[in-house]
Amino acid sequence: MASIDYEPKLLAILSISFFLSCIFVSSTGLVAALDDSALLASEVKALLESGWWSQYSNLTSHRCKYWPGIFCNRAGSITKIYPPPEFLKVGNKFGKMNFSCFSNLVRLHLPNHELNGSIPPQISILPQLRYLNLSSNNLAGELPSSLGNLSRLVELDFSSNNFINSIPPELSNLKNLVTLTLSDNSFSGPIPSALCHLENLRHLFMDHNSLEGALPREIGNMRNLESLDVSYNTLNGPIPRTLGRLAKLRSLILSRNAINGFIPLEIGNLTNLKDLQLISNILVGSIPSTIGFLSDLTNLDLSYNVINGSIPSQIGNLTNLEHLDLSSNILAGSIPSTFGFLSNLILLHLFDNQINGSISLEIGNLTNLCRLFLKGNKISGSIPISLGDLRNLAFLDLSNNQINGSIASSLKNCKYLTYLDLSYNNLSGQIPSQLHNLPSLSYVNFRYNNLSGFVPLQLPQPFDVSFTCDSLHGQRTNSPEIFQATVFEGNKDLHPDFSRCSSIYSPPSKDNRIIHSIKIFLPITTISLCLLCLGCCYLSRCKATQPEATSLKNGDLFSIWNYDGRIAYEDIIAATENFDLRYCIGSGGYGSVYRAQLPSGKLVALKKLHHREAEEPAFDKSLKNEVELLTQIRHRSIVKLYGFCLHQRCMFLVYEYMEKGSLFCALRNDVGAVELKWMKRAHIIKDIAHALSYLHHDCNPPIVHRDISSSNVLLNSEFKSFVADFGVARLLDPDSSNHTVLAGTYGYIAPELAYTMAVTEKCDVYSFGVVALETLMGRHPGDILSSSAQAITLKEVLDPRLPPPTNEIVIQNICTIASLIFSCLHSNPKYRPSMKFVSQEFLSPKRLLGGLEISFLELRNLGMHTNVGEITVPR
Repeated sequence: MASIDYEPKLLAILSISFFLSCIFVSSTGLVAALDDSALLASEVKALLESGWWSQYSNLTSHRCKYWPGIFCNRAGSITKIYPPPEFLKVGNKFGKMNFSCFSNLVRLHLPNHELNGSIPPQISILPQLRYLNLSSNNLAGELPSSLGNLSRLVELDFSSNNFINSIPPELSNLKNLVTLTLSDNSFSGPIPSALCHLENLRHLFMDHNSLEGALPREIGNMRNLESLDVSYNTLNGPIPRTLGRLAKLRSLILSRNAINGFIPLEIGNLTNLKDLQLISNILVGSIPSTIGFLSDLTNLDLSYNVINGSIPSQIGNLTNLEHLDLSSNILAGSIPSTFGFLSNLILLHLFDNQINGSISLEIGNLTNLCRLFLKGNKISGSIPISLGDLRNLAFLDLSNNQINGSIASSLKNCKYLTYLDLSYNNLSGQIPSQLHNLPSLSYVNFRYNNLSGFVPLQLPQPFDVSFTCDSLHGQRTNSPEIFQATVFEGNKDLHPDFSRCSSIYSPPSKDNRIIHSIKIFLPITTISLCLLCLGCCYLSRCKATQPEATSLKNGDLFSIWNYDGRIAYEDIIAATENFDLRYCIGSGGYGSVYRAQLPSGKLVALKKLHHREAEEPAFDKSLKNEVELLTQIRHRSIVKLYGFCLHQRCMFLVYEYMEKGSLFCALRNDVGAVELKWMKRAHIIKDIAHALSYLHHDCNPPIVHRDISSSNVLLNSEFKSFVADFGVARLLDPDSSNHTVLAGTYGYIAPELAYTMAVTEKCDVYSFGVVALETLMGRHPGDILSSSAQAITLKEVLDPRLPPPTNEIVIQNICTIASLIFSCLHSNPKYRPSMKFVSQEFLSPKRLLGGLEISFLELRNLGMHTNVGEITVPR
């Protein structure tokens, strides 16, 4: 009976328990639903108050489906904020967003949104955040240490902002971090050793900052690291041997620092390494032979250090190598024959070392080679015939060596050869005639050898010799002085080829004199009659109409703008005595320049251009359209182009005449250089900057000069500077794009043209930096920009022909110019300022600490952090 009474009670207890459980579950679900509803409401409120999507519908129910950059989970809660900047710019609304409302946010992606201010503190409390990218904005201040609370973070990118001071060590709390990118800011202080405990980190980028101190030894703990870039800082101390533990490392970039000591033997343990760049440090000792174990390496760059010893033959084991640069060290010995195994090599730079011996025949095995630069060594022997097997070779520089023998005729097989410099050697024999017609050649230099034989009078560009039999009438046939200031200068046994001008030098017979007289006077009589008729027609119509700017005369297309009166082709010939050498005042890559006084008394400069297509009728219209564009250029610091003349194969441009000639000549003449006082030089540099800013940003279409050099900056009687030859390269080839053969003058060409032929306005910016530094130094800077010169002060390199400046205003101007020079000389065109920015900086110079005692290293660091300004020149 007891058991029977117990069962109803047990059932009652179970029923009550089940009822209470149902109530609890339902209440819990109700609370969760209420929480989700509150969360969604807070997210909606935050979105509306931010104003980011104000131009879209205020119907928040559409946010997950139609608002750009909003991604939600199934419950409607936002998980990603990823607005595309081309449709929506956050800008100064960044601080209006209440990020604490987004507890389910996984990704916040806002690069290129013109964000400013500091990082909102609410971001540091987002519990689910895994991806945070605020790169390429204008954020400033210090990184908050509270970022260390984002324990789930996998990727963090704050690159290309204006963050300052030290990197917070609290970032070492982000144990799940895989990628950390802090590049291109103004971080200072040492690299926190605590970061080396991020064992899951694969990619670490801290380049383009002001970090200092040594690389932490603990870096060897980051066993999963694949990419490490700390270039463009002021790091010092040795490379830690513990780097050899990073067996997964694929890219190691330590360039542009002050790292010293030896390259550790342990570098050979990094067998997965593909990219090793140690450029521009103070590394000493020899290249370790263990580097030959890095069989996957495709890029090895140890240039601009103080490395000595010989080149290890083990480099020949690196058969995947595409770029090898050991230039600007003090390497000695010969080039290893094992280099012949590097069949994938595209670039080989060994210039400015102390390498001796000969160039081995095995060089011909490098059939993919595009660039071979061996200049500035002690290489002897002859040019190997196997160089002709390098069918892809575009750049060859063997200058400033001790190479002898003849020029290998096999070079004719290098059909893509664009740049050829064999100057300052002991080469002898004749120049192979096949080289004159290489289709892609745009720069050549044979100066100062022992070459002999005859040079044709008419040669295509870039051979800057274009004489005619008439223009050389009376010149001595065996005089080498005729080649002064040309690519053949300094070869005493080279002579002009007069074989086709024999009639000029043989005594004319009586019959020949009669025929010669008829040839002279018959055209003159005919032309005079035609001119008389045309003159009558002109006088009868001059009251009814104004003369047009363009006229046809004897088949000569001639046009002049902004000049009073007509100029006939015959006037030009008379003024220069058929382009006699006595009137030649300069020569360049595009032609020779002559001084001419027109019948009106006006002095002009005539640039006679080299152009083989000038005889094509279709070229007339093309030339006229281009010159019309260029003659519309109006700037106080740009040489005025009056017009042009096109006559059969003779084509020339008519420019304003500049009395003092080029800046190049003024700086190399001691008397002229002393006349260029410091403030005159400052004004010259500023005027060049204003002119380039005008060409890049105020012309439509924009004009890229492409050949800024001290030879293309002219001075008037008051030493005011004027940029010349703007647009001439485009004029000679109007249909060419920016992807062209090599443009510019050697020594002024931007370094990126080593890898790409895309000429942009940033190439002009680099060339401007070289010209500006040359103006302060009084000579071309040459290798002064290498790492070994970092300790040199600005005062030490100023032109010694002038007394050091003492006036505070002069010193401030020079320091401002110097800081901008180093930003213009940045090896990466992305980080060079626009010429508009440079021009504006000159209008409001800022005082720099350190004065003339500032070092090149400090100037380089200042240049790294210069705002690049707005780039408006389209591609």
